Amino acid sequence: MRRFVHHIVVLCALLLCFMNSAVVLAKNKMEGVRVWPSPDSTRVVFDMSSKPDFSYFMLKNPLRLVVDLQGTQQAKYLPTVPKKHKLISKLRYSKPKKKNSTRVVFELSGAVKPVIFALAPTGPYKNRLVVDLYSTNTTSRSADKINAKKRTRVADRDIVIAIDAGHGGEDPGSIGPSGTYEKNVTLQIAKRIARLVDKEPGMKARLIRTGDYYLKLNTRTARAREKRADFFVSVHADAFSSPGPNGTSVWVLSLRRANSEIGKWLEDKEKHSQLLGGAAGLIKDTANEKYLAKALLDMSMDHSMKTAFQVADEVVKELRSVSKLHKKKPQAANFGVLKSPDIPSILVETGFISNPREERKLNTAEHQQKLASAIFVSIRNYYKRNPPDNSLFASLKNNTPVKHKVKRGESLSVLASRYGTTVTALKKHNRLKKNTLYIGQILTIPKA
Repeated sequence: MRRFVHHIVVLCALLLCFMNSAVVLAKNKMEGVRVWPSPDSTRVVFDMSSKPDFSYFMLKNPLRLVVDLQGTQQAKYLPTVPKKHKLISKLRYSKPKKKNSTRVVFELSGAVKPVIFALAPTGPYKNRLVVDLYSTNTTSRSADKINAKKRTRVADRDIVIAIDAGHGGEDPGSIGPSGTYEKNVTLQIAKRIARLVDKEPGMKARLIRTGDYYLKLNTRTARAREKRADFFVSVHADAFSSPGPNGTSVWVLSLRRANSEIGKWLEDKEKHSQLLGGAAGLIKDTANEKYLAKALLDMSMDHSMKTAFQVADEVVKELRSVSKLHKKKPQAANFGVLKSPDIPSILVETGFISNPREERKLNTAEHQQKLASAIFVSIRNYYKRNPPDNSLFASLKNNTPVKHKVKRGESLSVLASRYGTTVTALKKHNRLKKNTLYIGQILTIPKA
């Protein structure tokens, strides 16, 4: 019996040693490498079989980023880098310091700020190592920021609409039953909205994302500000764990999130300058600066939220003829992309990509165009009624005679008071010999 127990103990010890050696010999595997382009950055994604153990450092003369992946088997090949990637000229392997590891060298064409992190498995992706390279050559971006701060009045200017296609690049968004990526649908609809906006005299579109690449939420709103947008619309497609839910919905910033963002802006001195313009230099380092900034920010946020809700209400009405509504009124939420205190912003969920029927519709050019048209018409109609003072829309409105249809109980004196004119001017402009009006009569209102 003792001998039998001894054999069992020896066998278990051998088995344990074998298991330990297997762990030692086990390797992570680099299963693929993907490169994502972006106007101001480049993202490189390493698809891994398990969680990566990594380190990195920079080298000069020439500029290089070196990434070491411990206990990792390298992929058979690294992708060639297209010319549109201005930050990386080449990806290559180099001899690692440790055995059973992989060293990847990024040959850089300019100064960059690397941001490197691991991502856990989600959706269609396994473990990943993400390398984001941001250009530190901020000449063009600084110029945009300077221009954004210059609020000079340009007569008959275009109303700028910033259009944000949700998700992108490594972030596919929701995925439909047949494999449709939300990021592709949103970009197609956003481009259709942009084309409609650009065709309208007095309006100009600015796409936040023009291709298949990832942008942070903060970057999206910052770009809208840099482009001096009057309005910001973010396009998305909804999803649920079951295929049943369907329909469109429109979202605006919640009051709770708005108050949170106001607090953040007040703590940021650079934001004070954006709000106060030239006055910031006069009251700098005084106790009054923060209070004045808060007053202006409160007014700006109040205007933005009112405008956003009114446009959102218009969009809901227009979408009724295009699609079933999931929410019959605009909804308030804490979405990160809806947080600009100075830019009216809405988010449109164009349908449930998790619903097979809506997924098919969202993939058709006809339905995409109907959705784009509904969103565009709503924004255009709002600004035709409420144009910024220095815009072409305002100029056209001022030169267009105001018509009024007489209702029960209205008189010339009532209308003169309402429109800021006189009874004499009303009679002269409409060639009236008497003060009597009749219901349904159309009057042309003279300018005040």
